[in-house]
Amino acid sequence: MEQYRPRLQQAAAQMGLALTEAQQDKLLAYLDLFARWNAAYNLSAVRDPSEMLERHIIDSLSVVNLCGTSPQDPSALIDVGSGGGLPGIPLAIVHPERPVSLLDSNGKKSRFQFQVASQLKLGNINVVNQRVEAYRPERLYAGVVSRAFASLQDMVSGSEHLLSPGGRFYAMKGKIPEDELSALPKGIKVEQLHTLQVPGCDAERHLIVLVREG
Repeated sequence: MEQYRPRLQQAAAQMGLALTEAQQDKLLAYLDLFARWNAAYNLSAVRDPSEMLERHIIDSLSVVNLCGTSPQDPSALIDVGSGGGLPGIPLAIVHPERPVSLLDSNGKKSRFQFQVASQLKLGNINVVNQRVEAYRPERLYAGVVSRAFASLQDMVSGSEHLLSPGGRFYAMKGKIPEDELSALPKGIKVEQLHTLQVPGCDAERHLIVLVREG
């Protein structure tokens, strides 16, 4: 995976991300595990590691500093419908001080997430193999993040019980989903809408931040 380091460094620099060598090592080790497990576990339809780097890891890195994440804000996040750990694992690597839960109902995908957390010694990751509506955490989360998990309406209605008062939803989307925005549940408003600049991606990418009014 060392051959992909220059591309990772270049993309991070373009996004204004200062990745340490140790963080780069972990992201490349994650890419290696993703590529090797993908054949058996069907984590993604993308099969080529260079494409996985672009479409999964670099795409996820585009939001790691937009999900209310900073060394001054170590409050917990949950990645709902995490699948192969996107964007939760890159987020946990870049912000090791922040607790990140990865929730998925697919046992194989949860086993992969656990393997990554164990092998890369990511002590801030908590793997949750449950359906989102059934999960009742001991402590609520400051943020719920998802990447291509569900419509905004389904994301809010399905996971609002996980969110602490004043918490936020962070939804990664392609084009701005006008129909989904117009169907948001009552009392939920768009707090911010970020247009993402993802190196190597020509398609539109956005991060929509939702919050409950009042």
